[in-house]
Amino acid sequence: MLKSIQNLKNFITSLSSDIRIPARDKMIIAFLMVLIISPLDFIPDWFPVVGQLDDLVMFSLIVDYFFRVLDHKIILSHYPWGMKSFTRIRLIMKPFHFFVPKHLRRKLWKYVPDLY
Repeated sequence: MLKSIQNLKNFITSLSSDIRIPARDKMIIAFLMVLIISPLDFIPDWFPVVGQLDDLVMFSLIVDYFFRVLDHKIILSHYPWGMKSFTRIRLIMKPFHFFVPKHLRRKLWKYVPDLY
């Protein structure tokens, strides 16, 4: 368990220091993570269903960035758990892409993938 936590910490640290990822994208992801973790919400959680919707959208934005916007070579160059695990996580996270409109993705993220 401690090794997994250490691997996760190393993964996040090395990915966040990757120069191929724009600084603006890193700041947006950090901001979204803080909003998900913090008790303050755009829509309070005591509203049934709608209260959890803002957290779901923010989580979906992060997942969409890592599995649709960002090039897989970048993630896999830092990913310590192997390709099989990455493929499984990517498959599990696929339904979350439904919550991210294409126009929002284009406006929010600055990363442009390589053509090759």
